[in-house]
Amino acid sequence: MPTSLAWKRRGNSSRWAASLALACVLLAPALHGAVTNDTSVSLTNAPGRRVSALAPEDIVQVRVYKHLDLETKATVDASGMVSLPLLGQVKVGGLTAEKAAKVIRDLYEADYLVDPQVTVSVVERAKYYFTVLGQVTKPGVYELPSERSLNILQGVATAGGFTRLAAPSKVTLQRTEAGQPRFLKLDLDAMAKDKKLSPLELRPDDVITVGERLF
Repeated sequence: MPTSLAWKRRGNSSRWAASLALACVLLAPALHGAVTNDTSVSLTNAPGRRVSALAPEDIVQVRVYKHLDLETKATVDASGMVSLPLLGQVKVGGLTAEKAAKVIRDLYEADYLVDPQVTVSVVERAKYYFTVLGQVTKPGVYELPSERSLNILQGVATAGGFTRLAAPSKVTLQRTEAGQPRFLKLDLDAMAKDKKLSPLELRPDDVITVGERLF
């Protein structure tokens, strides 16, 4: 079974995208042979991104009113930490900017300042990607929107839509869950027509492979 594709965020994105696209093209035949109808990949309409919470690789600006020496621009690390003057490492990952500001305020007030006014703002969101392969007009790697979710039908549309040889009823989704690759066969034709079924939301590193119809 092919190994899962690692998450990739900011930095060298174009080089990474090209490499991942090539790797996925090479893996595509193997994926078709390994596909199982894995129900562990849920069809719930859970958002692929929680844009309100701070996440690794987000860049934040921390300001303390009337204390310019404490103003800091920092990148949230893989553990959800940022390094701040006087305080050192502070956990902000998983918090909203408002809650992170309160945590930082309380830390400064506990040992250094009287009634500090702290603000945290997001300068740049981390970048995440998904891949579309097979019978679409423009196969490749695409960036997930930072401020809204994207479902699988919209993901295919982002890649230019189906080709005339595409079989919308034969689509495979590869997703990594708990460190393990999962595969799910999907009928996007039925999904698009069924108004009661919300299309599956895409998550970082999802790989969509559109099959070819038989004549």
